[in-house]
Amino acid sequence: MSPHRPWTEFYHPQTARDLPPPAHPHLPALIRASAAAFGTKTAFTLGLPNGSQGGLTFAEVDVLSDRFAVYLREVAGFQPGDRLSIQMPNCLAYPVAVFGALKAGLVMVNTNPLYTPHEMAHQFADSGSAGLVTIDLFAPKVAEALPKTSIRTVVVVSIADLLPPLRRALVWAVQKYIKKMIPPVTFPHVGFRRALADGAARMSAGADPGVYQKSLTRDTLAALQYTGGTTGVAKGAMLTHGNLLANIEQCVQVWQPWLRIGEEVMLTALPLYHIFAFTANLMLFWVTGGRDILAPSPRPLGNLRTVMETEPITWFTGVNTLFAGLMHEEWFLKRTSWTFRGSVAGGMALVPAVGERWEQVTRTPIYQGYGLTETSPVVTLNPFHRVKRASIGVPLPGTDVRIVDEGGHDVPPGEAGELIVKGPQVMPGYWQRPDETARAIRDGWFYTGDIARMDEDGYFFIVDRKKDMILVSGFNVYPNEVEAVIASHPGVQDCAVVGVPDEDTGEWVVAYVIRKDRGLTVEAIREHCRQSLTAYKVPKLVIFRDELPKSPVGKVLRKDLREDAASAKRG
Repeated sequence: MSPHRPWTEFYHPQTARDLPPPAHPHLPALIRASAAAFGTKTAFTLGLPNGSQGGLTFAEVDVLSDRFAVYLREVAGFQPGDRLSIQMPNCLAYPVAVFGALKAGLVMVNTNPLYTPHEMAHQFADSGSAGLVTIDLFAPKVAEALPKTSIRTVVVVSIADLLPPLRRALVWAVQKYIKKMIPPVTFPHVGFRRALADGAARMSAGADPGVYQKSLTRDTLAALQYTGGTTGVAKGAMLTHGNLLANIEQCVQVWQPWLRIGEEVMLTALPLYHIFAFTANLMLFWVTGGRDILAPSPRPLGNLRTVMETEPITWFTGVNTLFAGLMHEEWFLKRTSWTFRGSVAGGMALVPAVGERWEQVTRTPIYQGYGLTETSPVVTLNPFHRVKRASIGVPLPGTDVRIVDEGGHDVPPGEAGELIVKGPQVMPGYWQRPDETARAIRDGWFYTGDIARMDEDGYFFIVDRKKDMILVSGFNVYPNEVEAVIASHPGVQDCAVVGVPDEDTGEWVVAYVIRKDRGLTVEAIREHCRQSLTAYKVPKLVIFRDELPKSPVGKVLRKDLREDAASAKRG
């Protein structure tokens, strides 16, 4: 019996109603196919604050990643299935290191370079990583973490690596001597360019990287992608070659009617070590022959100015906070015309007021989607020809989604319940966590922990995170709803809402607000909320802040705010 998928009625005619059989047996085959198809076209450009600084063609990335694969297997001595942590911001070395690891039959472990030594040590140790590719900028933190791990080989990358020699020397000298950003590397290591040279020498002597891929299948583990850890100790989602191949193809199916093969230019400001950017930016645009402009850091947002003003960017991905932040930048607002063909929002809920403002300012559409680390990550995306702005869209081809109550029973359209997912992009489980896997995956369905509803057309709407729901006197309050109202106030720059325990009502609604208008008062916020929200949803406490705690991709860390709000309430 085929599954009931009402949303396929709204797919574009060029989008397959079900997912076609995979075209490739594993990721290295896909990587090589695109390299062969697009050859001398530029695949990646390094976008520094002072502008674009050189790049790599598809063919060059293919050759360099072959060399790195051979280095990993023949020189460093890694074995199939060994875990290799990759810890760097967006730069030219990133795709070479990742593709090389996959070609070598290793498991990549994407790691946030901004982690503390404690967080690094946990992820390196939990994954059992035998090696690490890291950036020189954060060497002291790595040095502190390494003794607590089983890592035996460290390759050190510089942002300037793989640039033309003169430009490389200039960028490195500025970072080292003028900005004093590069600290001494005090642990045994190999430089990235030396590793590539060693791999090239072995290839000249006859080493063939193609041999390493003969044992790979779609069920082979490709990545350990750690969850953010904002609700506890981070755990690794096991993503197979098949999971990632499926999600890449699913995204291509939805996006392809609007993609000019070999012509698009994507600005990648989100970190590639995050699964959203990994799939939607790195892999999607590799497969479709686009040029990816890699911005090492979007903070401060002025870092993006020169690239955004000089490059013919056609696509942009972001999270709500990135879109909102750019629209508070004077240089961004002054621009009267854009080369954008569209932007895609994910990673967190897009506040409707932010989406509307983005479309007004850039005069280009923004498409909201939804996904999770455990789903490689995309689950739903708005059909580009039939957008419902407040919606996260419809499930991708081959994906089944249900909304269920506490007992696991389907709820009618329009009612809220937990969103559960089944599809080829869903992970087999968490790394060495059978208990967590059993809780998350039941009868083949992944329970997301997100509260959502489906309308009559099969479009989905996120209500909130199950764990973030606030219970006031027995009534459910969803922070996203309250945040959307607060964000619509013209004097508000950013906001976040959390709940804190209260003896009388169960919980208080607490709002954190960053003011655009310094004259904005607590009572003005509460009165604004009263216009749109029933009384129990109006924040009991409003706290003004200059900034909110956020993850590397801009998600507000509500856990940190809940702790702060509890202290403020007691005070």
